Amino acid sequence: MSSSPVTTRTVQFRPQSRNLFFHILTQCNLHCRHCYINEDEHGRGVLNQETISSWLRIFSRSELEVEDQRLKTKFSPRKECVAQETNVIFLGGEPTLNPALPHAIREARALGFRSITVDTNGYLFHNFLDKVEPVLVDNICFSLDGSSPDVNDPIRGEGSFDTCTRGIREALLRGFNISVIFTVNSLNIHDLENMPDLLVRLGVTRFFIQVVGIRGRPARHGAYDLQVGYEEWLAKVPKVAHRAAQMGITVNYPKVFLSREEEFLCAGLEADNYFVFPNGRVYTCPLSEDHPIHSFEIRDGRLILRPPITELDLFGLKIPEGCVMNKILHPENIPYDEAKRPLYKVACCMVKEEVTPY
Repeated sequence: MSSSPVTTRTVQFRPQSRNLFFHILTQCNLHCRHCYINEDEHGRGVLNQETISSWLRIFSRSELEVEDQRLKTKFSPRKECVAQETNVIFLGGEPTLNPALPHAIREARALGFRSITVDTNGYLFHNFLDKVEPVLVDNICFSLDGSSPDVNDPIRGEGSFDTCTRGIREALLRGFNISVIFTVNSLNIHDLENMPDLLVRLGVTRFFIQVVGIRGRPARHGAYDLQVGYEEWLAKVPKVAHRAAQMGITVNYPKVFLSREEEFLCAGLEADNYFVFPNGRVYTCPLSEDHPIHSFEIRDGRLILRPPITELDLFGLKIPEGCVMNKILHPENIPYDEAKRPLYKVACCMVKEEVTPY
């Protein structure tokens, strides 16, 4: 296959838009080694249709504008709120395990959400593809952590590669827009270079590369050896992204690292991202999710700002390391020179690099 020109840009935070990462349950049929779900903090409930509808209405365009204005008067550092459109991403656990997912998708569409995405491990329970039409879902994002069963299955579970790729082919055959997400860690980074060829064979044209986080299961097990270092990340990930784009695939991956001179921006201050869990906790930073420092709670169908100290009280701290949450929760991630200065900054995990074919 001949290569084609590509373009690379840093994707900051989209103005006048918010993102709702809606975990409609925490249960999953797999036990991925890097799973970030922490049921002690996120709950074990499975949200029903009524609750999902109620919580979606909170984050629908018109209702959240009013609530945001109320919250702004209670938390002055929060940026001025403007009219916004909301993107919703349905997650789990495995969201297709919740039989209410098709209802959730239709409800989100009826409420006017800007885009609707389902993140899935590919098992597509409850005959999911039979119960929604492609016009209702903007993207189904399938998780694969290897280009073959030999790499993927030790991370995600036996048989998961074959099941996921079968689900991808079926979804494409039915006309759904799909993408693939690959979580880079020390067990599979050697295989990342093989992913573009697999995606071309499958017919996938959008690829998300994610960095492993030490939260959830890795944090509980002390699995710091799953992390990939600064030099290895920069040596391999941009190169693979560029090659994939030359093959016609649009790629997004987290910037992860900044030089000392680059400006650090925090999504907690500059954007509206809400990570909602079945127990009603609402975080605005995914790094915080292992701790009871969530910004908001959903109570009686309303979004309630929690009193200090929460993650919101920490975002405004200016430190040479960049991300204050990373410095607090994972200080071992940043090396220092002899003068005790960080060698680089850790970028906000919501800042992405996008590489696209021309």
